[in-house]
Amino acid sequence: MTSQFKVISISYKTSSLELRERIALNEDECKALLLKIKDVFGISEVVVLSTCNRTEIYYLADKDCSIDLVKLLSAQKGVDSALILSHIETFSEEKGLEYVFEVATGLHSQVIGDLQIPNQIKNAYQWSADMDMAGPFIHRLMHSVFFVNKRVVQETGFRDGAASTSYATVETMESFLHLLNEPKILVLGLGEIGQDVVKTLDNKGYTNFTVTNRTYAKSEELATTLKCDILPFEDVKTELKKFDIVISSIRTEEPFIDLETVKGLGHKSVKYFVDLSVPRSISPDIQKVPGMVLYDLDEIQVRANRALEGRKSSVPAVKNIITEAVSDFGDWSNQMVVSPTIQKLKGALEQIRKEEMSKYVKSLSKEEAIKMDKITSSMMQKVIKLPVLQLKAACKRGEAETLIDVLNNLFDLEKVNS
Repeated sequence: MTSQFKVISISYKTSSLELRERIALNEDECKALLLKIKDVFGISEVVVLSTCNRTEIYYLADKDCSIDLVKLLSAQKGVDSALILSHIETFSEEKGLEYVFEVATGLHSQVIGDLQIPNQIKNAYQWSADMDMAGPFIHRLMHSVFFVNKRVVQETGFRDGAASTSYATVETMESFLHLLNEPKILVLGLGEIGQDVVKTLDNKGYTNFTVTNRTYAKSEELATTLKCDILPFEDVKTELKKFDIVISSIRTEEPFIDLETVKGLGHKSVKYFVDLSVPRSISPDIQKVPGMVLYDLDEIQVRANRALEGRKSSVPAVKNIITEAVSDFGDWSNQMVVSPTIQKLKGALEQIRKEEMSKYVKSLSKEEAIKMDKITSSMMQKVIKLPVLQLKAACKRGEAETLIDVLNNLFDLEKVNS
């Protein structure tokens, strides 16, 4: 079955953010695509993963359906299929399996060891299961992926620390959060970094934050998705006193929040500022006001880089875990190939046993018949044990097909089980 496994990937490594945005799929769109794949191509085991960094299709099929599946995606999203096809990567068999494990652990994330990807994989798997598109292979693969992620957390330092600016920012905030009573958070600026911070806050379960941006529509779009509050940008300075934590990533040539702005807030109205802007959007002078603490981008990056280096040092250990998992999964997959033959052989021998039993059972007492049934059943179990072991061993040697043919011929399995 491993030989039937295939992967189609459009990721940040092969395409622009603009293209990834155009083909990104939400839950309903993923489910709709799953149904189309089933209806049009008859493929019954599929997972569709779509994040800000990648849209990928993992599927089981006898032939390569990459071009056709991309055309189906392009039709659903209204994007020229030739454009998508020029940016895809495809993987199959063990390379495909290895790739899925690497994606799921965060080895292929923009921020190595991304903490969000395991949950994104779980969601994609759940949607596949909801649509009855997760068969034995996908179920086994996904649970193997979850087990590998568990091992990575328990056995390596790959997930330790905040290795992105947004995670490092929130982790820094959490270091002093316990000092504040129900703090209110303002995220100022919704460029790429600002949006990442907001999504990280949301992923971590924070609800007491407000967003603001020069373009109100951008704030509105994000707030609609995440159910957070909006502050009109023109009201920031007058409303600043309401917030305990301000995280700023706006672009400005001069500090947007300066000493005079903070002086006008009243004593200790705002306690903590985090400035992620280049050039700075918050003047270092604000720390002259008692109770005001400022963290700049350099301090945040030091924390992030420290974590990133720690994660990189754990990559060999993560790859070793993945290699073991791929090997184990390959063994299981190969055994699935011989499973029908094993069942047929058991059925053939059971049929012979019952036919022979029927010749003598009428002349036996009830107790004798029970004894005879137990004895012959035990004999059949011992007879079949060696062929089953040999089949499984042949799987590992890549010689299963030869032994399957031999058993089919010896026991005429197709005829017996027809």
